[in-house]
Amino acid sequence: MRRRKPAPVEINLNDPQYYFNRELSWIEFNCRVLHEAFDPRTPLIERLKFLAIFSSNLDEYFMVRVAALKEQVEAKVSKLSPDGRTPQEQLGLINERLRPLVAKQHRHFEEAVRPQLASQGVYVLDYIDLNQEQRSYLHDYFESQVFPVLTPLAIDPGHPFPYISNLSLNLAVVIKDSVTDEELFARVKVPKVLPRFIQLPINTQDLPTPIAKSRAPVWAGVPLEQVIAHNLEALFPGMNIQEYHPFRVTRNGDLDVEEDEAEDLMSAIEEELKKRRVGGSVVRVEMNPSMPEHIRSMLIEEMEVEPEDVYEIDGLLCLKDLFTLTSLPLPDLKDPHWSPVIHPKLRRVAEVPVTEALTHDENFFSVVRRQDLLVHHPYHSFSRSVQRFIEEAAHDPNVLAIKMTLYRTSGDSPIVQALIAAAENGIQVAVLVELKARFDEANNINWAKKLENAGVHVVYGLVGLKTHTKLVLVVRREEGRIRRYVHIGTGNYNPKTARLYTDLGIFSSREELGADLTDLFNYLTGYSRQQSYRKLLVAPVNLRDRMLSFIDREIELQRNGGQGRIVAKMNALVDPKLITALYEASQAGVQIDLIIRGICCLRPGLKDISENIRVISIVGRFLEHARIFYFNNGGESEVYIGSADWMPRNLDRRVEAVVLVEEPNLAQDLQEILGIMLADNRHAWELQPDGKYVQRQPQGDQPEQSSQRIFMEMAQQG
Repeated sequence: MRRRKPAPVEINLNDPQYYFNRELSWIEFNCRVLHEAFDPRTPLIERLKFLAIFSSNLDEYFMVRVAALKEQVEAKVSKLSPDGRTPQEQLGLINERLRPLVAKQHRHFEEAVRPQLASQGVYVLDYIDLNQEQRSYLHDYFESQVFPVLTPLAIDPGHPFPYISNLSLNLAVVIKDSVTDEELFARVKVPKVLPRFIQLPINTQDLPTPIAKSRAPVWAGVPLEQVIAHNLEALFPGMNIQEYHPFRVTRNGDLDVEEDEAEDLMSAIEEELKKRRVGGSVVRVEMNPSMPEHIRSMLIEEMEVEPEDVYEIDGLLCLKDLFTLTSLPLPDLKDPHWSPVIHPKLRRVAEVPVTEALTHDENFFSVVRRQDLLVHHPYHSFSRSVQRFIEEAAHDPNVLAIKMTLYRTSGDSPIVQALIAAAENGIQVAVLVELKARFDEANNINWAKKLENAGVHVVYGLVGLKTHTKLVLVVRREEGRIRRYVHIGTGNYNPKTARLYTDLGIFSSREELGADLTDLFNYLTGYSRQQSYRKLLVAPVNLRDRMLSFIDREIELQRNGGQGRIVAKMNALVDPKLITALYEASQAGVQIDLIIRGICCLRPGLKDISENIRVISIVGRFLEHARIFYFNNGGESEVYIGSADWMPRNLDRRVEAVVLVEEPNLAQDLQEILGIMLADNRHAWELQPDGKYVQRQPQGDQPEQSSQRIFMEMAQQG
């Protein structure tokens, strides 16, 4: 008798086992960052940079993510994460994963990088190893430059425990009264206004004998806290210094703005920024393992933290200050210098000064009028493309209006200067400055005020939403008609980060895009409930639904005998609805490649779930930041670029814009970019089903392929 085939068991794709934890995935990303500091293929100064980036990233992680989980625990939030964990469980796992990583980072600096720097003439010295001449120099420096800035704070019944500000480095000092013999305690803050490392002058750079001299010094210096610690007598005259111990504090650094209740958003954010400067509750204390138990206990009690919030650091605290050493003039120890090149179609434009552009037959507008233009930063010059576009518009008498969104920009932004010039030239300029851009709020408030003073119409964003889009709209009068030019990008209008982040942008004069941006800016500056756009996909309006529909289309085409194919590049994949849709696509046989730099909550390679999904992450000299979404669409492929990651915050709580690249040759360029990245075997890591990442290595006699290096070569070849 023939046995009946068992009915297929329906798989619940929302089962927590199919999701990685967001917080732990973030840590895995920083493992890859830290790996660059260990990789001998990375030049020495760049290794130093990656150590500093790892520390900087951790600071932000504690101030925002760990702080949020602690708030949830305090509020007794019982909601589970998509992977089925409580906030308390997540905090425990974070601790378990991070502690060995932090120890590994500091051990690597002390035992490997620091000696390697010394072998190249860069000496990060300890005060106790200095000779008398060097100590005398630092004593004079202390008295003239440091002492006037310091404020020793006693701690006793008459002097309550002081407020330790966020990200501050401090010395816990034990002293003994020379008259009463009483032991006392004080805290000395290491001032941020002074350099973290005090450089020794050339004539005192004869190195102390314990340091093996293999090369004449290029730079030698001492951590500031050690200079203070060895001159404490000046701060406590008549007292005997018993011991000192450095410690560092991290506090909750997220703003808590009640937008619905704020009558003036800028004032509300300014008030919150004042609170951030001192910080919220303490979420981490870093200290040396030699800290005596009674001092450790006092700090834990006074700062109201738990023992698990203490991170023991064996060596220098706050390695992000190593950034200062990366500017040393040591080109042989850095990545080869890279100068972004002018896009081939803009070379003639670049030959003409901005103010004379109209007198020449080739200007930015004539180039874009002929054909859409795609730029890829930092391979293509930002200043000669995006910046030039705005500057040329600012000085063009035919331009009637400029509108743009500004999420983050540099401190001396030429973009803002161009907008001010435009307003002064009588052009209608409207700028949406996102005041809630995390950790850039103060900078953006500053620019908003300058723009307003110049006559620019400034709006601060929408209540309840962050405006994260990267858009510029230029309205120009041409031969009796109005033509609109647009720039839609994936990165911020920040000339400095445009040299460090990989991003894409498209310029176009297509009428439908111009109309879409007009509608979107009206939504941002006025009142609108517009639910559809001609070409743009906009969050929180329709972006998730459209992406889901594209995935469904690939499923349908695959089931009908087609070749379903999806390639998506983004910074983070967290959204459960889109992850579920990708699982369904994989189950249908759609081949999916994901290039995700950071957090990825999708679990690839699971039988009957995600066996057709592959995930790689690329961590190299430039920060991968562009978002590209490719759908095969039965051979009539569609490629989109835009500002949004597939995260609930981007899709529900931010204004984002994604656009279809219609010009066939540009769409082909984007597919080539994706293909080169998928073939990377130098900086690419493959995500495994267990959540670990394995770095790719060239196989056999296969040459090493770095996608970022290939893009530099392609840009140079033009």
